[in-house]
Amino acid sequence: MLTLYHSTRSRSTRMLWLLEELGEPYEVKYVTIRRGDGTGAPDPKNPHPEGKVPTIVHYGKLIMESAAICLYLTDTFPKAGIGPTLGDKSRADYLFWLFNYTSDLEPVMMARMTGGGDNPMMQRAYEQTTARFTKALKAGDYLLGPKFSAADILWGSAVQWMRAQFPEDKVYDRYVERLAARPAYKRGEAKDAE
Repeated sequence: MLTLYHSTRSRSTRMLWLLEELGEPYEVKYVTIRRGDGTGAPDPKNPHPEGKVPTIVHYGKLIMESAAICLYLTDTFPKAGIGPTLGDKSRADYLFWLFNYTSDLEPVMMARMTGGGDNPMMQRAYEQTTARFTKALKAGDYLLGPKFSAADILWGSAVQWMRAQFPEDKVYDRYVERLAARPAYKRGEAKDAE
């Protein structure tokens, strides 16, 4: 059984959405985590060594980190069609967007939200990252053009969570509206509240 260790209103909420998109059986184990404001505490039931989420366990293997989970699940369950497989010409772009999320987007957004965004290097990284993202959204409905992928789950959830940190451009609002209209998104959101 595929198991997601999940805490409501956290980064693992997007994994509920991903799992719903895949359409494979899974179970959710709700755990507590230490929140950014200092409240909460790590849950001893959570197998993540640092008490974080999202964490999945599949065939006894622990998989951590959002981009790694996206890649693992879309490769493991290719029938859903939300992760280009080996040999697919869009695979390189898919991998870029998954890992650019963790290497560029999250660090620059965290810097902006915690007061480090004025650093010239971080400001330049922010401008480059958001310009690349904006250009992709203006070129197509999703990061891979007309095709939705798990990369959209990562980037779209970031826009939802940190909308004020992104440029004032309606392309972001339209992107979030498209994503929120997906039936799997709605099912995942409903499970987040359980």
